[in-house]
Amino acid sequence: MLTDTACRNATCPEGKARHRLADAGGLYLEVTPAGSRRWFVKYRHAGKERRLALGNYPDVTLKIAREGRDAARTVRQTGADPVQARKADRLAKRASGANTFEAVAREFYATKRDAWSESHGTQWIRATEKDLFPWIGALPLASLTAPMLRETLRRVEARGARYMARDLCEFAGQVFRYGIATGRCERNPAADLRGALAPHVEKHAAAILDPVKAGELLRSIAGYKGQPSTRAALLLSALLFQRPGNIRAMEWAEIDAEAALWTIPAAKMKRTKAGKLNGRPHLVPLAPQALAILAELRPLTGHGRYVFPSLLTGERCMSENTVRTALRRMGYGNDDMTAHGFRAMARTLIAERLHGIAPDVIEAQLAHGKTGPLGMAYDRAEYMTQRRSLMSAWADYLDRLRNGAQVLAFKTA
Repeated sequence: MLTDTACRNATCPEGKARHRLADAGGLYLEVTPAGSRRWFVKYRHAGKERRLALGNYPDVTLKIAREGRDAARTVRQTGADPVQARKADRLAKRASGANTFEAVAREFYATKRDAWSESHGTQWIRATEKDLFPWIGALPLASLTAPMLRETLRRVEARGARYMARDLCEFAGQVFRYGIATGRCERNPAADLRGALAPHVEKHAAAILDPVKAGELLRSIAGYKGQPSTRAALLLSALLFQRPGNIRAMEWAEIDAEAALWTIPAAKMKRTKAGKLNGRPHLVPLAPQALAILAELRPLTGHGRYVFPSLLTGERCMSENTVRTALRRMGYGNDDMTAHGFRAMARTLIAERLHGIAPDVIEAQLAHGKTGPLGMAYDRAEYMTQRRSLMSAWADYLDRLRNGAQVLAFKTA
C-alpha cells in the first residue's frame, strides 16, 4: 500500500523509461525520468487489459486516486468499460454545454449573420448579449419556460424599453425555433408570451400633413439663413421625399443632370443584405426644380464626393442632426416636423391632393417593397414614366403651396 510520503518522494530509477509504484486494486503511480507522476488504474474488460488515467500527482492526491479507482470498479460491476463510460460522460457534458441558450443563440447568429444586414446583425447580437445572456444564457435551452423568459423581459420593460422587449422576445423565438430544428429543444416558449408583454404604442415621426401648414414650412425653408447646403438639403427632402440617410449621403457621381435622374446604389438602400448585393438601384426622377437646386449647389460642393458634405470634413456626408437642427431653428420641434416627416408629408398630400396617381407609383417612388409573399419576386415594375410625371406634378404643387396659392385637389393628366 502506498503512502503520501512515498508518492511525494517517488523517482524513476536511472536507465528506466518509467517506474510504477503499486497500491491496491490495480491502482498505481507511474513516474517518468522527467519527474511527472500520473495515476492509473489497471483492469480487465472483455478479456483484455485496460487502464484508466486518473490524473497527475499531487493535483490528484492518493485519497482522490483511490476514490477514482473505486468509482471505476463500480462502473465495471455494471458491465461497462470505465474508459468508454468516461468518454460518453465527456461527450454528454460537451453536448450539454452546446445546448445552453447562449450557445444555441450564437450558433444561430453565425448561420444568419452573412444573410442579415450589418446593422440588424449588430443589433441582434448586442441586444441578446446585453439583456438575455446574463440571465438565461447559461441555462439549457430545453429547460427554459415562458415564465422564465417573461421574467427576463420584465427587466427590459422596467427601464422603459418596451419596444426592445418585444424585439428580444422575437429574437429569443428565433433561437428556440432553431433549437427545435436542430434537436436541442421541443417547443418555443416565446410563442406563449403573445399578449403577455406590456404594449408598445408606436409613435410615428412627426410630419406636417396640412397643405396650408406645408406651405408655411416651405416658405420658412426658402427664407432659411443658415448654410446654403443645409437649405438645399431641406428643399430636396421635400421635393424628393427619400429617406433622410439617402438624402444626406447623395453623391455627385449619382446625379445625371442630362437624364434628370438620381441613381441610388442598391448597397445604400434599406434592404436585406441579399437585396443590397443583388438588388437593382433605386431611381429618383428629378423635376426641373430639383435640378435647379443642384445646379446652384454644384459650385459650392461639386468639387467633392458628397452633395451635402460635412461642415467639419468633406470626407463624410452631412450629419443626421443637421436637418433636425435647422428645423428647430425655424421653430419646428420634434413633435412638429422631422427629416423623416417629409416622406409622410409627400405620401399623404400626393394621395389626397394629386388625384389620378396610382398607389403603386407612389410606393415605388418611396422605395417601399411590394406587398404579398411573391410581390418582390414577380412584380418588378418601376413605373418610370409615371414616376417622372409624379415628381414634376409634386414639385409644381409644392411651388403653389409655397406661393400661398389655393390648395385644392386636382386631377393629374
